[in-house]
Amino acid sequence: MLHYLPIQLSTYAPDIDGVITYIYVVCGAWFVAALGILLGFVWHSRRRPGVRAQWLPGDDRRGTAMILVPVGAVLFCDFLIEQRATPVWEKVKIDLPEAGFEVKITARQFAWVFTYPGADGKLGTADDITAKELHVPRQTPVRFSLEAADVLHAFYVPELRLKQDAVPGRAIEGWFDAIGDGTFEIGCAEICGKGHTTMRAVMVVASREEVDAWLAQQ
Repeated sequence: MLHYLPIQLSTYAPDIDGVITYIYVVCGAWFVAALGILLGFVWHSRRRPGVRAQWLPGDDRRGTAMILVPVGAVLFCDFLIEQRATPVWEKVKIDLPEAGFEVKITARQFAWVFTYPGADGKLGTADDITAKELHVPRQTPVRFSLEAADVLHAFYVPELRLKQDAVPGRAIEGWFDAIGDGTFEIGCAEICGKGHTTMRAVMVVASREEVDAWLAQQ
């Protein structure tokens, strides 16, 4: 159903696509049902010779039921969607795995800045490495800290199914595990000013050896 989406590059991309598909099915069923009922009412209430229009105030039990029953059914479907989505939310946002690779991502008008640990393996020290490209090893849990230097931004990589707002004054933790090699575009999904559309960078997924060699050149 979601064949038109980008490739599933992260380990949790299939889970997110599964939630999207589930929402499509539930909402699609409601759309068909609502359209069918609407057309049925149109046909039943059409203008016919000898049939006078009636005023139906809808304040009796039948009228109340016509409102409350659909509302209850919609709430039930909302609970079903919530039940399906909650485990995925916890997997992506709550239960962060132990880091196999760390990077700090800073958003600013209008560029992305990526900071990697230096030789000491720790961020926030004098030997940190700063670059304008994101290089990460494949099949390795990447933990990131996302910050905004000025206004609201949003770190967006469609192939990862990852979109995280960057909020000034906050360091937001996140993770992903890329399962395939390649070069992918990073965009800003939050209108952040006149240079918003030019705020792009690339993410390169390669072997750990290739990433370490690239870092050594920076």
